[in-house]
Amino acid sequence: MSLPHPTTDQISLPIVLAVLGDPTRLAIVRYLASKEGVPLNCSKFLDLASKTNLSYHLAKLREAGVTRSEAVGTSRLITLRRDDLDKRFPGLLDSVIAAAEGDKALPPVGVSEVEVSA
Repeated sequence: MSLPHPTTDQISLPIVLAVLGDPTRLAIVRYLASKEGVPLNCSKFLDLASKTNLSYHLAKLREAGVTRSEAVGTSRLITLRRDDLDKRFPGLLDSVIAAAEGDKALPPVGVSEVEVSA
């Protein structure tokens, strides 16, 4: 099953800005950016919201063209569409992420993860 995603040309600045205006969605984007290029299972974000609420936020990000969701079995793997966003709106994503760094109003993501040192 393939999920619908807008093409690069269909990504709209007002919609992207509206989607990123939500603290939960901005926290998800910040976390995806910190794990750049690594598809993450949606369970990585369960410390942000209930499964139903999280599904809503992830759908909004996908529909806006900010993320790509790939169905793999019963899981969804989420990646940031950085290349598409940078092509459409150069520097926007980096600016938004930089402005959000250290913002205490944003919910923490991945705090329950165990880091393994090499």
